[in-house]
Amino acid sequence: MAAPEAWRARSCWFCEVAAATTMEATSREAAPAKSSASGPSAPPALFELCGRAVSAHMGVLESGVWALPGPILQSILPLLNIYYLERIEETALKKGLSTQAIWRRLWDELMKTRPSSLESVTCWRAKFMEAFFSHVLRGTIDVSSDSRLCDQRFSPLLHSSRHVRQLTICNMLQGATELVAEPNRRVLETLASSLHTLKFRHLLFSDVAAQQSLRQLLHQLIHHGAVSQVSLYSWPVPESALFILILTMSAGFWQPGPGNLPCRLCGEASRGRAPARDEGSLLLGSRRPRRDAAERCAAALMATRRKNEVKQVPRAAPATRVTRRSTQESLAPGGTDPQRELHPPATSYEASGTKQSLSAPAATSSASSSTSSSKRAPASSASQPKPLKRFKRAAGRKGARTRQGSGAESEDLYDFVFIVAGEKEDGEEMEIGEVACGALDGSDPSCLGLPALEASQRFRSISTLELFTVPLSTEAALTLCHLLSSWVSLESLTLSYNGLGSNIFRLLDSLRALSGQAGCRLRALHLSDLFSPLPILELTRAIVRALPLLRVLSIRVDHPSQRDNPAVPENAGPPSHIIGDEEIPENCLEQLEMGFPRGAQPAPLLCSVLKASGSLQQLSLDSATFASPQDFGLVLQTLKEFNLSLKRLSFHDMNLADCQSEVLFLLQNLTLQEITFSFCRLFEKRPAQFLPEMVAAMKGNSTLKGLRLPGNRLGNAGLLALADVFSEDSSSSLCQLDISSNCIKPDGLLEFAKRLERWGRGAFGHLRLFQNWLDQDAVTAREAIRRLRATCHVVSDSWDSSQAFADYVSTM
Repeated sequence: MAAPEAWRARSCWFCEVAAATTMEATSREAAPAKSSASGPSAPPALFELCGRAVSAHMGVLESGVWALPGPILQSILPLLNIYYLERIEETALKKGLSTQAIWRRLWDELMKTRPSSLESVTCWRAKFMEAFFSHVLRGTIDVSSDSRLCDQRFSPLLHSSRHVRQLTICNMLQGATELVAEPNRRVLETLASSLHTLKFRHLLFSDVAAQQSLRQLLHQLIHHGAVSQVSLYSWPVPESALFILILTMSAGFWQPGPGNLPCRLCGEASRGRAPARDEGSLLLGSRRPRRDAAERCAAALMATRRKNEVKQVPRAAPATRVTRRSTQESLAPGGTDPQRELHPPATSYEASGTKQSLSAPAATSSASSSTSSSKRAPASSASQPKPLKRFKRAAGRKGARTRQGSGAESEDLYDFVFIVAGEKEDGEEMEIGEVACGALDGSDPSCLGLPALEASQRFRSISTLELFTVPLSTEAALTLCHLLSSWVSLESLTLSYNGLGSNIFRLLDSLRALSGQAGCRLRALHLSDLFSPLPILELTRAIVRALPLLRVLSIRVDHPSQRDNPAVPENAGPPSHIIGDEEIPENCLEQLEMGFPRGAQPAPLLCSVLKASGSLQQLSLDSATFASPQDFGLVLQTLKEFNLSLKRLSFHDMNLADCQSEVLFLLQNLTLQEITFSFCRLFEKRPAQFLPEMVAAMKGNSTLKGLRLPGNRLGNAGLLALADVFSEDSSSSLCQLDISSNCIKPDGLLEFAKRLERWGRGAFGHLRLFQNWLDQDAVTAREAIRRLRATCHVVSDSWDSSQAFADYVSTM
């Protein structure tokens, strides 16, 4: 009897609240009703008035509302603001109530955007609160404009921060300064435990204060937080300092700047244990070899740049003396030159080919062995060769430097890239001009020396790095390769349309060095670009050799190109260890996706990769072209003999009209579970003979579960022929069929549905019908889909078939 008594007590309490508020509410409603010309309006229901009153006084009544019976609570939930609706979620679930519909309505009314059709929203509460946090942070939503968003007892950022799993920073780093401010300290602490993905979109040039705020933010979220993925999108002109900052922080390096407060969490950790000085040595390597490699890289680049610029500018540029200490101060946090912010350095050698920075004489081997490093020619002489550049410690200089002319550009480049990492004795000078250009062949991925990293502490790093449409200049590519060479925590790397060019060789060397590190976790690599100095199959072979433990490899090259990066000497070809002809060792690839440029591909090279990938389970070939059907048959025969674990096979945008016997060979393979022929022109030739053969092969295959045939001009006749796969005498277990973009009309689809009904076939799974001609007879199409839904799950759309005139003519 205790439970019913409590239920009645709570109900009476609710009625008392209603009675206390009804008189006031009805009096407010009655006044305008008397003066209304159209007659009195119906007053709100007593229950609604009570709910509004309770919602307005939740600060006092919250505990009582939580104890209300389920039926009463269900009517109050839509009247609560987002803060109390979020707080009452757990109580509602215990009473068997769901708030998902309320959050979905709030999303539609307040966010006013429709989620992507590809997105499956599992929790509208989390999605709303995450988007709400981002809008408040950027100032794109006014919380005072809606009573459902405004409550003086709650902080919008703090209350929604625990639901944020993904945060996007855009443009001028908006939001970074706000998050590291002291009033939002609890917000940042909450984000550190909830945030998993940090994205940067459309970044622009930022000032020093914004970069320092970003440094603090990355330190909290990555080094002391749970962020495991950093993604950069659409950064057409990357700012070198900002890009290197994001990379080094993502790799786990941290050095507080002079203008920043010490990290409270680092202070607490340091009291527990002494900082390990050798943590950074794992990445930075030994001291002397790194310094020498940096010298070689700097000298080689200077000599190459001088060659290119002498052809364009007859006179020599003034010599610039760059000091080691000044470059260290510029890289150190808080030491950024204000002039650099106003005039950022060039990020691409292609874009600065006419500039006169980093000009140095190309020293021959004989000159480099006989010329003394102490000789120095006047800088004003245009006819005499310039003196060798030297690095010397500056005595008594502090703070930022003031730079002018072409020397500023030269120093900018050294500030961000070719800074010698080893400390020398005071007053000691280093010659770097007389070095062969072979240091740039990518054989030494640790050639980039960063003194700021040597003094940095090492913290946790991210496991997923993604760069989408971020052009990588030579200095940016060298920085990335230097960090990658020992980034052992990295599990997935995506480089998409970064303009690597010949820097791909440095990338391969750094990945090979990473693979040799103990504890290397890199298992997924996604690489795509417009051009490649290596043919795609040779590049694939090189990647597989460099990373034998890789599980997922996705590689795409849109256009073949042999044009090298201007920073690489003209006579420097691909290193022999990259394009070697030796056999590929056995690897661990499970998924291989390749997008080919136009042109016939050598089948033996692809077969060599497949033979070494005995664990391959999924293979996708996009736009692959072979010299003959026999070459394609050779690839398929290799799959049958060496890839016994292959389950999914996909072909897209390939002309298989002359490979019908090879397609039948595939359909008879009893190990494949899913086959995709997407826009492969399968039925362009001999459709009357090929379709029955194809159906017969499928009827005898009991392991094939999915068949996708989009864009093959199947037509009504082909669809009715495929219906025989589901006949009574078929042993096929096909449960997924995709016939999108196949010129199918409503009458053909209706006949297909009737045949399935006639054979009494049970539900066979999913049927996809996108972009067919079903709008030509909407009534017949609806009837066909109604019948089909009795046997399978149908996915279709309302596509305008008038766009498909070319396909219509081809099937007349």
